[in-house]
Amino acid sequence: MTTTSVIPNANATVTAPALAPPQRQAAPWRAGLLAAFAWLALGLLTLAWPNKEVGFSDWAFTAEFGYAATAVALLLAALSLGAASKAAARAVRLLRPAGQWLVALPVLLGVWEVLTAKLGVLPSPFFAPPQSLIEVYAEDWPRLGLSTAHSLRLLVHGFASGAAVGFLVGVWIGWSRIAGYWVHPVLRFLGPVPASALLPLAFFFAPSSYAAAVFLIALATGFPVAVLTWSGVASVNKSYYDVARTLGASASFLVLRVAIPAALPQVFVGLFMGLGAAFSVLVTAEMMGVKAGLGWYLQWSQGWAAYSNMYAALIVMAALCSGLITLLFKVRDRALSWQKGTVKW
Repeated sequence: MTTTSVIPNANATVTAPALAPPQRQAAPWRAGLLAAFAWLALGLLTLAWPNKEVGFSDWAFTAEFGYAATAVALLLAALSLGAASKAAARAVRLLRPAGQWLVALPVLLGVWEVLTAKLGVLPSPFFAPPQSLIEVYAEDWPRLGLSTAHSLRLLVHGFASGAAVGFLVGVWIGWSRIAGYWVHPVLRFLGPVPASALLPLAFFFAPSSYAAAVFLIALATGFPVAVLTWSGVASVNKSYYDVARTLGASASFLVLRVAIPAALPQVFVGLFMGLGAAFSVLVTAEMMGVKAGLGWYLQWSQGWAAYSNMYAALIVMAALCSGLITLLFKVRDRALSWQKGTVKW
């Protein structure tokens, strides 16, 4: 009887099933946990420390403010500890750049709460605690919302008019020698005059207070846009024009396709400056003659010593200005996407 033995081949390789590497547990978001602790401390401080009574009443919405701070703390803690899930990881990724602000904000609110509602160091009614803003937004939102809508409409009309006229004047001065000789000195002489200084003349010659406010906002917007557009057009490299003329470009092509695109970075700088000037003139114009708007709301609040309403309107105004600047940045990024390699962003 013969037996056969199987000798394994030395060259053969035995492949074992590949083992998946163990997944690493996502580390908790430390800044989020610190922010959650700060918000929880703010909530406990607001709820546990009794308010110092002012006059015959206590500050309203104190409990709601404390519960809201506690809810924010619980939400941040849940996101920080549950970063392994996709939804929590996405939320943490969005909140991570603002991590330090999420810690600083409850600290500032806590100091504000202690100095006003708890100790009364800052005198009332000139200084009100944070929960007073909740009361304004909860009870006076129709009037405040209507004022915001009026201000936004007035600002859009004045800013758009001033930006359009300033852009055209700037291109005209930068391209035409005749305009540069006659219009540029007038612009330099009258442009730096504050728009609010022309308030009496505007209300005298304008057919309505709204038209006067639009004119003043347009005037404040148009000057920086015109000056920086002129500077951008005048500083275009002359070789660009020579190359375009060699290829048979017309004068309108040189203006529309060479001068204006090259001057757009300067134009947007002027738009940003004009938007800030427009906001300052907006408040002044609405305080003087317009029957509605955030400026009118501020004056009405001061007249009735409702300083909580005044602070609430200022926060709305700051949020509105910040939102419009962010929108203008988006437009700038889209319009100048072709210059991303040459312009510092």
